[in-house]
Amino acid sequence: MGRLVKDFYNGILPENPVFRLLLGMCPVLAVTTAVANGFWMGMAVIFVLTCSNVIISAVRPFIPRQIRIPCFIVVIATFVTIVDLVMHAFLPGMYEILGIFIPLIVVNCIILARAEAFASRNPVPRAAADGLGMGVGFTVALVVIAAVRELLGTGNLVVAGRALFGAGLPIDPALVMILPPGAFITMGILLGALNLVGKKKE
Repeated sequence: MGRLVKDFYNGILPENPVFRLLLGMCPVLAVTTAVANGFWMGMAVIFVLTCSNVIISAVRPFIPRQIRIPCFIVVIATFVTIVDLVMHAFLPGMYEILGIFIPLIVVNCIILARAEAFASRNPVPRAAADGLGMGVGFTVALVVIAAVRELLGTGNLVVAGRALFGAGLPIDPALVMILPPGAFITMGILLGALNLVGKKKE
């Protein structure tokens, strides 16, 4: 149990895929204009990453090493297709917003990297814990980045269709924060802050 907890926690902070490994940056920079976008993108990645890790770990003894990558991609693509169809049916508005980034989960380097580096080398419980931890870490990173961008770019945060600050904060919104440059500015500030905190702890 202790090892599973460690595998789960590893993806949240020590090896956070966004803030530590800087993987999967395309959706991170593209969809984090609002907290809702980041949350649902994160949910999709959690599902695909956890399920693909479990299946790959379960069938790893039967996959010839020479064709392991194509096999991994087929497994990942299956779960991405499920997410794509379910989101299209039940969350059409969010499906339109996330657009091409849902199908592109298939080639997200976080998912393929965990399949190759972890799921294909460890038993199912550890693979599940790793996938869930990495997915949660990715989601937390998306939500944090989106919250900063949305708050500074609009003066408010919208969660579950409700504005958290009513009419908005008494600030002049910086439109640049919800434009592409705002993603890079936010990432730079957050990475700098995390590195500063890490150095102080050392």
